Amino acid sequence: MKKAISVNKIISGLACTLFFSIGTNAQKAAFDMDKDLLLVQLDCKTDIDDLHTAAGFATLLNHPDYKDLNYLAVAGTYGIQEGLYVPPNALMPMVFNENWLDADKEWKTSVDSVVNKALKIIENGGSIWIAEAGQSDFTADWVSKLVEKNPTINIKEKVHVVQHSDWNESVTEPTKLKYTQTVTDYHKIADGNEVGNGTPGFKSDGKVDWESKLNDEHLTTVWNTAIRLGNQYNGKDGRYLNESVDEGGLDFSDLSEVCYILNLMDIKDADEFFTYFKVD
Repeated sequence: MKKAISVNKIISGLACTLFFSIGTNAQKAAFDMDKDLLLVQLDCKTDIDDLHTAAGFATLLNHPDYKDLNYLAVAGTYGIQEGLYVPPNALMPMVFNENWLDADKEWKTSVDSVVNKALKIIENGGSIWIAEAGQSDFTADWVSKLVEKNPTINIKEKVHVVQHSDWNESVTEPTKLKYTQTVTDYHKIADGNEVGNGTPGFKSDGKVDWESKLNDEHLTTVWNTAIRLGNQYNGKDGRYLNESVDEGGLDFSDLSEVCYILNLMDIKDADEFFTYFKVD
C-alpha cells in the first residue's frame, strides 16, 4: 500500500492551485505536439486490457502523424483495488524501448522521474496530458510533489487528466481522487468499453481483423505478444476475467483517452482504429 498524501499537503496544494487557476479554462485546452507531453499511465491490475492498450498505443506511434509525439508510459499506476498485478514487462520495452517507467517496482522513483520531466516541459511552455488508464493515485502523488517543488505553477492550466472509467475512480484512494479532480484540469469522458456514446469503443466482442491492416512486422510481434500475455493472465489466480478477450476479442478501451487528447474522437471502434492507422 502506498503512503497517502497528507491532508495539510492537499489543502496547501488546493489553495495554491485554485488561486492561480481562476478563469483559465474558459476555452478548452488542446494538445500541442510541439510543446506538450502525453503521459500514458497503465494500472495493469487486475484486468489485462492495458496490455492491449499498450499495443494500441504502439500502433498509433507508428503512424507518420505521430512520429514526433513526446510521450512517456508508466506501468503499475494502480490504486486500492484488490487482486494480482498483470506483469507487462515482456511487452513494455518492445513497445516503448526505454521510454517507460515501472511504478509497480519503483513507485517513488517513478514519481520523481515524472516530476522532473514535467518541470522541464512546463518551464519550456508546455503542458502535461495524462491518459489515466487506471486510477489516479499515481497522478495525485506526482502532482502534489510538483506543487511542492514549484508552488507557482498553474496546475489547472498545465496538467490535464483524462479518465473514462467509473470503476477506475471507485478504486482510487478517495482523498487522492478528490485531489486530482480538484487540482488538475480533469476531464471525464464516456466509457471506452462502449460503442456509440461519443467516445471510441475499443472493446470488441468478436475477433478483429488487425493482421491484414497493419502489414508491419514489428507491430505484428507487438500485438501477438500483447494477446499472448493477455491470454496467459486473463482470469488467472483470481484476476479479473475479461470475457471479450476470453472469447477472442480485443480490449484496448483505455486508448480512448489518448484519442480524446489527440482529437481522434471520430474513430468509432476497434475495426475503424486499425483502418485509420493502416500504413501501406
